[in-house]
Amino acid sequence: MASQLIKIESAPDLVDQVYRSLLDAISDGSMAPGARIMQEDIAEQLAVSRQPVLQALRLLKKDGFVLDAPGRGVLVAPLDVAWLVQIYQVRSALDALAARLAARARYPMDPRLISQGRLAARSNKVKAMMAADAQFHAAIYAASGNPLIAQSAQLHWHHIRRAMGAVLQVSTMRESIWDEHEAIANAIRAGDEDRAETLIRQHSEEAGRNLASLLSTALNTQTHGDKR
Repeated sequence: MASQLIKIESAPDLVDQVYRSLLDAISDGSMAPGARIMQEDIAEQLAVSRQPVLQALRLLKKDGFVLDAPGRGVLVAPLDVAWLVQIYQVRSALDALAARLAARARYPMDPRLISQGRLAARSNKVKAMMAADAQFHAAIYAASGNPLIAQSAQLHWHHIRRAMGAVLQVSTMRESIWDEHEAIANAIRAGDEDRAETLIRQHSEEAGRNLASLLSTALNTQTHGDKR
């Protein structure tokens, strides 16, 4: 007897495209915390049927980016600074392990990652800065030779990216971050495991503290502004 499979109503790649489009808008601030998202409006803007939009919104809700709203539609979820600090603690541990393993292999980091990152920092373009930072850390995860590191980090990267986007709207990323990245890459290339681990742990912990501080300030400013 042949298996009876449930009909797929929309292509998975289309759902993924809608998901990524909405996630980009949430991450770069085009859709601010508290903004209402209407299924039919998104379908019209993206020129797709409502079904992939509905499925994408369900995924966004599961991942914590949108919440149920009174009435129709969903709301963009607020940023939880305390939770983001916890995410950065996990990221710091993963980065430290990845850097140590990459240094053990004396992996030659591509210098273009640094030069492109410096260009992105000077451009003040939020998406470019986030992309450059993601590419640098992804390169270290790949260099570690342990695929579980990248898989674990990916679970939280979208939330980190969203937090970065919120901060970068009010404060540009320090170009000195790329001095830190370059020092980490040099330690990995030289095979200095202790230095590579120490540098990237300090880098991640400082990034988490700065992100939390700037984000808290931005959210407080927004809250006080809304009360006026």
